Amino acid sequence: MTKEQILHEIKRVAAENNEAPPGKQRFTTETGIGESAWGKYWARWGDALQDAGFSRNVWQVPHEEEFLVDSYIRLARELGHFPVVRELNLKRRADPKFPNTRSFARLGSKASAAARIIETCRARGGYDDVIKMCQPFLTQKTARTEVGLKPEPEFGFVYLLKSGRYFKIGRSNSAGRREYELAIQLPQKAIKIHEIRTDDPAGIEAYWHNRFAAKRRGGEWFDLDAADVNAFKRRKFM
Repeated sequence: MTKEQILHEIKRVAAENNEAPPGKQRFTTETGIGESAWGKYWARWGDALQDAGFSRNVWQVPHEEEFLVDSYIRLARELGHFPVVRELNLKRRADPKFPNTRSFARLGSKASAAARIIETCRARGGYDDVIKMCQPFLTQKTARTEVGLKPEPEFGFVYLLKSGRYFKIGRSNSAGRREYELAIQLPQKAIKIHEIRTDDPAGIEAYWHNRFAAKRRGGEWFDLDAADVNAFKRRKFM
């Protein structure tokens, strides 16, 4: 992949996100282009964003999950217990480099964050004290989380099926089940081409329907070409 192609993809992903440049993890998720590809041209992801036309004084790249987990671990050891939201806020006020609670929301509920931290600690070794702090929160099943931390979203799928020469873009909480239901209704066998995991199936389905609106042939059926299919297949999560 060339440098120009990568820059084009950075601009495209940003354009689809209200001109907000993507973090490197999101960029990889949405395009399938990893650090092994862009790392041939730039030492840092920020350099790639700058070459794509985004000013260093403007872009806001989300904290990577590993950095968020590391921040949790350091603060837990500092406090001697698993941090609550108020303690995260206090740490942020004392240390501007510490992530804010909106960034920590990427880890999900407190139970989700605890599970992610334990996974990291076990992989690294030498963090038995932090694991012990996190374990009581693994079994918490509350309908509402602490203020500032979002509950885990319910995920579904937006799928692309092919039957004959036409393609269907639909959504479901279970892509495999929906594929079976369609198969028994269609005169020709429906083949699943790809599926995109998402926490907003209705919104992402509407995005693809609008993107291919000029090629709609009725309902959720579209007359797509190879470039259209490849564009859909590049996305693993939205």
